[in-house]
Amino acid sequence: MQKRRLGAGNLEVSAIGLGCMGMSFSYGPPKDKGEMIALLRAAVERGVTFFDTAEVYGPYINEELVGEALAGFRGQVVIATKFGFELHADGKPGWLGLNSRPEHIKEVADASLRRLKLDVIDLFYQHRVDPAVPIEDVAGTVKDLIQAGKVRHFGLSEAGVGTIRRAHAIQPVAAVQNEYSLWFRRPEAEVIPTLEELGIGLVAYSPLGKGFLTGKIGKDTRFDKTDFRSMLPRFAPEALKANQALIQLLGEIASSRNATPAQIALAWLLARKPWIVPIPGTTKPARFEENIGAAAIELTAADVSEIDEAASRIPVEGDRYPEHIEKMTGI
Repeated sequence: MQKRRLGAGNLEVSAIGLGCMGMSFSYGPPKDKGEMIALLRAAVERGVTFFDTAEVYGPYINEELVGEALAGFRGQVVIATKFGFELHADGKPGWLGLNSRPEHIKEVADASLRRLKLDVIDLFYQHRVDPAVPIEDVAGTVKDLIQAGKVRHFGLSEAGVGTIRRAHAIQPVAAVQNEYSLWFRRPEAEVIPTLEELGIGLVAYSPLGKGFLTGKIGKDTRFDKTDFRSMLPRFAPEALKANQALIQLLGEIASSRNATPAQIALAWLLARKPWIVPIPGTTKPARFEENIGAAAIELTAADVSEIDEAASRIPVEGDRYPEHIEKMTGI
């Protein structure tokens, strides 16, 4: 697997990472622990070195899973986790609100280190910007953790350009993790040009549109209430029906390249900038193999332009999140 560099520091990761959230959280009940450990270890063997988790995934159990699975690969892998939510005291799923107070960030760092079985967190993101805490205080706290040897690199998630600039002035930001795909291109307007200017990497979460861009979700697909897509406007029946046009486009391009729609969607991201790293999540070995196969597909600038032009003629129906969640994002 090829490598890519995030930020101006020495944070080098595999060109395609693995998002671990769905193994424990959001996409129905937690999956079989033994099977997920096997998948995580197989990913390392196949050249993936970048793994993404967070304390809120579960909560806690996803970090514990990643920690147990990758304990034998210290020094070989980069593990990213996140802070920024006030969680329920009894550990039930969900959150009470945002919390990026400095003392809380430090508590989360220590707890995440224990769960991940690490001496240092490779990449520590603020999961969502907390309007009650100046970003300078957040960046300064992570800077203290870096100086204390508990964190290597600082990241932001779903942050807007003003926040990115202010944070970067206090502690260099290695990576911004925002949703980015052919299905959600808002970061192209302001965030991506700012990252290029400042020398910050982009980690693209939901690069396959929460599964939609695989082509396996049809207009009649319905989601169980334990699957968070059941509450997303973009996955409502009428939106799924309207959005099949994008899948048809991907399918046509994929068939001409002996690839799958998912592979073309990922290859498109890889071709846009050398410092963009998608982190598709999966719980299935076959899907994992399909995803990493995208790294071998080289799209030319002409290919990317053709895809861009064709996709621009296809309006995406439905908001990506309900309003109360979208308000927590800054892009």
